[in-house]
Amino acid sequence: MELESILLPGIPVQRPLVIAGPCSAETEEQVLLTAKALAAGGIKMFRAGVWKPRTKPGGFEGVGSQGLKWLKRVKQETGMYTLTEVATAKHADEALKQGIDTLWIGARTTTNPFAVQEIAEALRGVDIPVLVKNPVNPDLELWVGALERLNNVGLKRIGAIHRGFSSYNKKVVYRNSPHWNIPIELKRRYPQLPVISDPSHIGGRRDLIYLLAQQAMDMNFDGLMIEAHPDPENAWSDAAQQLTPDGLREVLLALVIRNGAVSDEKLSELRQQIDDLDSQMLELLARRMQVSQEIGIFKKEHGLTVVQNSRYNEILMKRMAQAREMGIRPEFVRMLLEAIHDESVRQQVEMMNRKE
Repeated sequence: MELESILLPGIPVQRPLVIAGPCSAETEEQVLLTAKALAAGGIKMFRAGVWKPRTKPGGFEGVGSQGLKWLKRVKQETGMYTLTEVATAKHADEALKQGIDTLWIGARTTTNPFAVQEIAEALRGVDIPVLVKNPVNPDLELWVGALERLNNVGLKRIGAIHRGFSSYNKKVVYRNSPHWNIPIELKRRYPQLPVISDPSHIGGRRDLIYLLAQQAMDMNFDGLMIEAHPDPENAWSDAAQQLTPDGLREVLLALVIRNGAVSDEKLSELRQQIDDLDSQMLELLARRMQVSQEIGIFKKEHGLTVVQNSRYNEILMKRMAQAREMGIRPEFVRMLLEAIHDESVRQQVEMMNRKE
């Protein structure tokens, strides 16, 4: 992808780029009150949703186009840049007509390539930053595809927003599982792509925002999009995850921003140790797969099935117990063993079906 900076005039080149504002534009008074409080705290980019795609009908789905006029007043009275979410080509057209400075495509829309393509076509020839939230499900290629659709129509000022991924497991700590490996891989593929973290939607609770924001900064993310509301408890949407402007200021002041570039000799030595250990692990895995192939030959000769569930369960339980004793998360070891088992099964199936 061919990319250019998403920064607008007057926005300093520093981490984090901060975007803040209420989940939803509720009233003109609420929007202006929030914007003025944030502007007083040095925030230069104001977000508010005017169209709110909801999971089920009956909830507050935004004030619609009239909210764009309120955002226009925010820019006139505070000098802040304005951002809003668009889910259709019509939304994009209306936002552009009202002078919205930056658009974002929401998680639900990102899952629909047809919708993204229509928005991209509506923005063809427009020089405006566009941010794309990750899709609801943990699918990196779908996320990349949405970014590429925008890039293919000539948009170069694009960025990604990491807002976490939905899960069927409702007992987890976070509203949306971070799956940090996915935005990290996105950044690895496209080092120039700005990646902004949305700790409000990941955590789903205001008390988790600082921790998640700090994690994003420690992983060298470029910015933060955080929801702020003058009266969060009575917000019309996502009340539990919004901070007051003062609360946001406290979070930002507490953040430790570390340098992303390093050339320390001691760190180089430690990294060399990691490289050596990785090589040893790969050699061990190769040896393990050789044993798996021999097991495949034995099973073929004796008419046994590839998968032996009792044996696999035994391995999982033993290794997870070992991991716990070693101070390693058992869940991590489970994921690792599942990947190793998948490859082992693949190799055994290949061995058993190989023609003599």
